[in-house]
Amino acid sequence: MRDILTSLAPSRRNGKPFGITSVCSAHPVVLRAAVRRAALNGSTVLIEATCNQVNHLGGYTGMTPQAFIDFVNGIADEEGLDRSRIIYGGDHLGPNPWRKEQPDIAMEKAEAMVDAYVRAGFSKIHLDASMGCAGEPAALDDKTIAQRAARLARVAEKAALAANLQPPVYILGTEVPVPGGADHVLSSVEPTSPDAARSTIDIHRTIFQQAGLADAFFRVIAFVVQPGVEFGSDNVIAYRSEQASELTALLDEQPQLVFEAHSTDYQTEVALTSLVHDGFPILKVGPGLTFAYREAVYALDMIASELIDGYGDRPLAKAMEDTMLASPGDWKGHYHGDETALRLQRHYSYSDRIRYYWGKPDAEAAVANLMTALKGKAIPETLAHQYLPNHLAWLAGTSEPETILIASVDAVLAAYEQACLQPAR
Repeated sequence: MRDILTSLAPSRRNGKPFGITSVCSAHPVVLRAAVRRAALNGSTVLIEATCNQVNHLGGYTGMTPQAFIDFVNGIADEEGLDRSRIIYGGDHLGPNPWRKEQPDIAMEKAEAMVDAYVRAGFSKIHLDASMGCAGEPAALDDKTIAQRAARLARVAEKAALAANLQPPVYILGTEVPVPGGADHVLSSVEPTSPDAARSTIDIHRTIFQQAGLADAFFRVIAFVVQPGVEFGSDNVIAYRSEQASELTALLDEQPQLVFEAHSTDYQTEVALTSLVHDGFPILKVGPGLTFAYREAVYALDMIASELIDGYGDRPLAKAMEDTMLASPGDWKGHYHGDETALRLQRHYSYSDRIRYYWGKPDAEAAVANLMTALKGKAIPETLAHQYLPNHLAWLAGTSEPETILIASVDAVLAAYEQACLQPAR
């Protein structure tokens, strides 16, 4: 199935570009929506776990790479998707979770994480050593980043050989957006300059060859650059094809490569289609999917408050507020302003830092309470129009809460699928 990934560059060169959605989430509803869409369409799904979500020490989800694959495979079995139609990717694999530690220690942990990812069966590996660790600048120079990427690639190659697995394909690059979006209001984002991208590619190629990793570099399918898209807490920077034209022209010099587009969340279908056509066929999306989930589950919380005696006044939203205030580490420092602004951002920010809290026991209990309260209940059409006016599941005649949540996420995935399959407009 990973032939789809290695076909991206040749297809673009042949004038028939297509793309693939990279679903970067560990949320069970998001994963089920993605798997269900692939099962219904007979397509291949690319699911990626990030270094913070999933690693050899558990990550914030508590899952190791093998546990994550087992979890998704279980969903695939339930949804009738052949496991062979899932490509697993590792995103931002490098020292990021341990960047507050000394470089040698952080890199040793990164090596152990990469080893665990590859042995578990992740076949698309994004190596990201762009961040400084303790005592280093926040952003490192290209040579240092490339040397650390080569160090991690060597571990990946050995792990695949030891596990008798096909060696992975790689994503490299140094101008890597912050995972999960920016933490401030953005007015503009400049695309990577062609000269900077060319230099990054050349430096990585040279260092990989010097390290005896020429074969691994031959399996590099994409570099991460900045196409000029990003989202902050309160706004989204839309893709403008003309601003990235000089950058994408560089791909004509690099026949084996395309670019991978991070932070495509909240872009329009037209913008996503342009990204694919221009040379960014790997469209990564994560917070935009859990944002859609949060919108729907909050809407159901309000519906239940109106519909069901004894349910209470938005108990789910209140439980999430209490949970985030009790453990502020995953939002504090990312959101700014007075108390009202902070409260609104905790729940409604495009950065969607609330996604870190859905797996907390109190949050899971509140969602389960909501699902139980609404199960089998008929939602009046007028009430649905108030809180879910454009909801596909309601329009299809269902009011089962889980179906509504999955349909909300699927509506986002549908736009990505159209952008990846249809020709540029």
